[in-house]
Amino acid sequence: MLDALEVFTTVAVGLMVGVEFSVAFVVNPILTALPDDSDQLGRAHGGRMLGAVMPFWYIGSLVLTAVWAVAGRHRPGAGLVVVAGGLLILSVVMSILLLVPINNRSTSWTPGNRPADWKEQMNRWDRYHYVRVAVIVAAFALLVTALV
Repeated sequence: MLDALEVFTTVAVGLMVGVEFSVAFVVNPILTALPDDSDQLGRAHGGRMLGAVMPFWYIGSLVLTAVWAVAGRHRPGAGLVVVAGGLLILSVVMSILLLVPINNRSTSWTPGNRPADWKEQMNRWDRYHYVRVAVIVAAFALLVTALV
């Protein structure tokens, strides 16, 4: 049963990493290259869509990792799982304190009501997101290492 939990947790975190990596290095650069107001409209839509799903994914991944850490505390690699859990906690705290406030504002923006500094706010979100991606990639790498 623990083996299944380990695999399921690793897959869940890995998929989350893939989505967030894609947002950072594929989706947002594509949106930025689009003409006129398409960038801002696309980001607002993406923020609403992913903003509804990602909190459950982040918290779910953290809970799964915590269960793995407790259930597998006597197995090799348990320390790696604990550190991965700490990194996932950091990613949740970063999300709540840094990224979510910007995302919550930007989801309601339209070309007619967005603030003058909307691009600066999106650039700030991107910078925070790059750091968060690095944190969750490190957590994922630790989980994979603990798994093998």
